[in-house]
Amino acid sequence: MVKVQEKSKSTLVGKKSKSKSSFVESLSFARRNYLLFGIGLLAIIIGYIIMATGETYSYQSLTIAPIILLIGYLVVIPIALLYRKKDRTEKSDTAK
Repeated sequence: MVKVQEKSKSTLVGKKSKSKSSFVESLSFARRNYLLFGIGLLAIIIGYIIMATGETYSYQSLTIAPIILLIGYLVVIPIALLYRKKDRTEKSDTAK
């Protein structure tokens, strides 16, 4: 009876690891993702530099830098994390 329980546990562990590996594979990043992420980080760094070099109440520090930071944080970085190239098999499956 103990052996039966051990077998069922091992098959459950195998199923969990397969689902985890497919989840990790679906989150793997391509070269384009890393490029977009780098562009986002560059935009954030430039935004902070612009904010730091301007005077306290200047147009540069109060308008331009926050807009660049918002673009970096809320547009480019999420696109880099969520972008995935479409497979040709997905296109043919949806066309049927």
